[in-house]
Amino acid sequence: MDRIIKKKKWTTKKVLLYSLGSIFLLFVLYLLFFRDKSSRLYVEKDYMSFAKVKKGDFQEFIPVDGIVFPKTTIFIDAISGGNVEKVYVEDGAVLMKGDTILKLVNANMELRFMEQETRIFDAINNLENTQLNLEKSKFHHLNDIEDLQYKIKTATAEFNRKKTLYDSKIIPDKEFEDAERDYRYNLKKMNIALELQRLDSITNSKRIGQLAISMKRMKTNLGMLKESLDNLFIKSPAQGKLSSFSAEIGESKTAGEHLGQIDLMDGFKIRANIDERYIARVSLGQEAEFRFSNQKYNLEISKIYTNVKDGAFQVDMKFSGDYPENIKRGQTLQLRLKFSSPQEAIMVKRGGFFQETGGNWIYVVDPSGEFAIKRNIRINRQNTEYYEVLEGLKDGEEVIVSSYSSFGDKDKLIFK
Repeated sequence: MDRIIKKKKWTTKKVLLYSLGSIFLLFVLYLLFFRDKSSRLYVEKDYMSFAKVKKGDFQEFIPVDGIVFPKTTIFIDAISGGNVEKVYVEDGAVLMKGDTILKLVNANMELRFMEQETRIFDAINNLENTQLNLEKSKFHHLNDIEDLQYKIKTATAEFNRKKTLYDSKIIPDKEFEDAERDYRYNLKKMNIALELQRLDSITNSKRIGQLAISMKRMKTNLGMLKESLDNLFIKSPAQGKLSSFSAEIGESKTAGEHLGQIDLMDGFKIRANIDERYIARVSLGQEAEFRFSNQKYNLEISKIYTNVKDGAFQVDMKFSGDYPENIKRGQTLQLRLKFSSPQEAIMVKRGGFFQETGGNWIYVVDPSGEFAIKRNIRINRQNTEYYEVLEGLKDGEEVIVSSYSSFGDKDKLIFK
């Protein structure tokens, strides 16, 4: 007997069709609203460098190379030119003040010295003879006055005697007048001699003073000539170590030529070259430091040379305390020139990422360790080890610090 078979409402085909439609609809909704639209790149984790963001004391500084120099240096130059006749010491010798370093010979100078010495001696002799003649003239005047005084005494006595006889009418008028004339003549002559002696005394006094000045000048010139010859002996101006010295017998040295220097044993200083970009930020008393034999030493800027050469300027630094015992002149040291005191800050290690990002963003590793996300940051100061981060990172986060040159500008890095 036939029976009616009811048609199924949910057939397998229909269920399958609706299921596929629902899945498609969900997929469309995912694509429209839930799918991660950020750009991504799959990368090898082993080829990247990672660093932890940390919170600590940050100090801004730059590395500079410093060269060790003696604290005090005295340069030795040839005052007079000549040929090297004898070398008494070698470079590096420790000298006392006045020790002879070398001797120069200059035949022309020695000949000129002898000629000028002869002329000066002749001039001095002439001056001395003139001075002697002036003294003789003085005594001649004194002798003449003595003679006149004797004649006046004689004439006075004769005049008084004749006057007595004349008053007694014993002698004639002529004899008395002759005695009176002779007496008055000698008095007048005496007054003239005294005035002449006074004038000569004033004149001679001036001339003797001028002669004394001339003789002193002549002797000074002679001393300078002798000193110029003495300058052919190059001597140490102070106690210290001779350096930068080189001379060979027979070698010619010109006047003013640098022969060497004396390094005084009173300590050392450091001379450093600094990039001209920092010239406005460098000041006297600014601190620096370096490590030597596992010990830290402190310095401070004592002198700034403002002239810029090859994009750098120089400074001299003095030790704030002790200096290393084994330090040597000419030694190069790696210094840290400080621009700030230590301050607490968020820091990230320096790396190649900065060249591509300019410090504006960085890849931060997800806590799962499976991927890294691009994040905007703000970097302020820097030193040779760290960047100071003002915004965008937290203490303990992990970031990629190696170069981003192969990543392009992807928002997400997925580790393989």
